[in-house]
Amino acid sequence: MAQKKLKARKRFGQNFLQDEMVIADIVGAIDPAADQHLVEIGPGHGAITQYLLPDCQRIDVIELDRDLVPLLQQKFGHYDQLTIHEADALAFDYRTIVTAGVPLRVIGNLPYNITTPLLFHLLAQSECIADMCFMLQLEVVERICAQPGSKTYGRLSIMMQYQCEAVQLFTVPPEAFVPRPKVDSAIVYLKPLSTWQGGDMPIEALNRVVTQAFSQRRKTISNTLKSIMSLSVLETLNIDFKQRPETISVEQYVAIAEAWLAEQKR
Repeated sequence: MAQKKLKARKRFGQNFLQDEMVIADIVGAIDPAADQHLVEIGPGHGAITQYLLPDCQRIDVIELDRDLVPLLQQKFGHYDQLTIHEADALAFDYRTIVTAGVPLRVIGNLPYNITTPLLFHLLAQSECIADMCFMLQLEVVERICAQPGSKTYGRLSIMMQYQCEAVQLFTVPPEAFVPRPKVDSAIVYLKPLSTWQGGDMPIEALNRVVTQAFSQRRKTISNTLKSIMSLSVLETLNIDFKQRPETISVEQYVAIAEAWLAEQKR
């Protein structure tokens, strides 16, 4: 029976990958092994899934679009190692599918409209995740991987790099998708750190300080942080008052957040 072709839904941010060369490059970047447990978010029509199934003992796919689930069941239902979850990746508890202590390798072509909250949702469960390989909007990948001093370095760079290693692998043009997005995409590799960069601390505290620091990006760090902490604290950390937020490293922001926490407790 011929498989029904489903159109991409705008409300799900769907752009289906179709370029076989790009798919091969992504599978090569993932480099799946038989003893690994893969989780694919938003498999769509299974363009990547079909090349992962022969090499893996277990794959869970998470698909929100209920119209796509029957298509995936029809196409891949004969694979015993595949479990299809009709669920919202933003609400899914990834810890519930871990078996035999094998950490998850999470992959996917993520919808642009949920990228940032989904990444933080996954990192909140990083104890069960070995690594992640995602296709995201190029601009977002550049922000995630940006280094201090660059125009794209900001809150997302710091919050992601505090918790994981981030590497931009390669770009993907709009013509690789149906329908074509209006922006370029890129593949990013993320590996959660066993020891967070700069030291372990409440993520909420770091987020509070970083968000405040970048609330007025063009101003100096003293101007942006003076409303939440004593500037004398910055002096003890050997941070120049005249620096702009985008020139301060992840480790320095962690130190500032630790000092801010200590000041709150006084």
